[in-house]
Amino acid sequence: MGVEVAVEGLSKSFGNQAIWRDVTLTLPSGEVSVLLGPSGTGKSVFLKCLIGLLKPEKGRVVINGVDLCSCPERDLYEIRKLFGVLFQDGALFGSMSIFDNVAFPLREHTKKSEKEIRDIVMSKMDMVGMLGAEMKLPGEISGGMRKRAGLARALVLDPQIILCDEPDSGLDPVRTAYLSQLLIDLNAQIDATILIVTHNINVARTVPDNLGMLFRKELVMFGPREVLLTSEEPVVEQFLNGRRLGPIGMSEEKDQAQMAQERAHVEAGHSDGALDEDLRGVVPQLEPTPGLPPRDAARRRRQRVMQILHTLPESAQHGILASLSRDDYERYQEWRRRTTGMPMPSSPTATLPREQTQVSQQLPTRPASRAGQPTQQVQRPPQQRPAAPPQPQQAPPTRPRPRPWRREEGQ
Repeated sequence: MGVEVAVEGLSKSFGNQAIWRDVTLTLPSGEVSVLLGPSGTGKSVFLKCLIGLLKPEKGRVVINGVDLCSCPERDLYEIRKLFGVLFQDGALFGSMSIFDNVAFPLREHTKKSEKEIRDIVMSKMDMVGMLGAEMKLPGEISGGMRKRAGLARALVLDPQIILCDEPDSGLDPVRTAYLSQLLIDLNAQIDATILIVTHNINVARTVPDNLGMLFRKELVMFGPREVLLTSEEPVVEQFLNGRRLGPIGMSEEKDQAQMAQERAHVEAGHSDGALDEDLRGVVPQLEPTPGLPPRDAARRRRQRVMQILHTLPESAQHGILASLSRDDYERYQEWRRRTTGMPMPSSPTATLPREQTQVSQQLPTRPASRAGQPTQQVQRPPQQRPAAPPQPQQAPPTRPRPRPWRREEGQ
């Protein structure tokens, strides 16, 4: 089973430039977490601090009771054996074949025979779809293949903690879907603690148990996926919907004048780059491939969400309740009545079981306008088309009789 990673008051800077400050979060053992944030907010730096490649100025990273920020080098070396890391660019040795790259951790940290090493390496390469490319050099394969080879290397030691720095970059949407399913299957099989840094909104919505976001040198929020997916924070709404209108700019931050100008453009009818559909809301999470055991991490996360549900904003409560199955909803009703004595939130969809809410959510509605004015829906009586006048019946065409052939004069 994976181990818990506790981050307490972590701060990091390069010279006078602060990257982030006072970051506090806990990666629950055996669960999948995703860290979001605009480019340049220090997400990759955060991963490097977790494994001790960079030393923060303040704070602690505690794993199995050992603080990686202040422990001796010998203890840090042992703790690193718990990690499997997929770096952003693959980080393969250019002069070594793909096979030797993947086998490197086994030769470095174990005393396995070459036959055992080959069996493990070929198994992991088959898992990421890289069979047949084991003898090629990193420069002879595509960027996406190098990323998959890096993932195979991260898995050869069966780590308890897996860190993935943008695993979907350089991959097409189909391979990204396979990679997402692979991470969920790994978590179901070995219950590893997984942290993924990504910009892929579909991955962020469907894969993790927990979601967090870095912005303006701080951790905006971190917690169960249902909390962030229903959040009303402007930066979260803008990022999930991929629109220009909001606090995130090209240089991470934008001033009030630029925000006012962009809002005026939107109110004038200019698109801000987002779809009409609001992508916030709780969507079904990926499940393990049929035949694999169910994920204990999903059950633990749902229990935490139910315990804090009454503390969330009312809109978040409604969104979470509408996503529950009938059994989960009834269990929550009983638990809330027994422990808090508080009534259920009043909402036409919150009191419906999942089968009924899915029907109500499928009803077509027109989205609100960009200016923030709700679009009026006008009901018009059904119009009947006038009946077409009867067409006169025409006699079927007669085939002309063939003329007998006769020889022309002069032939």
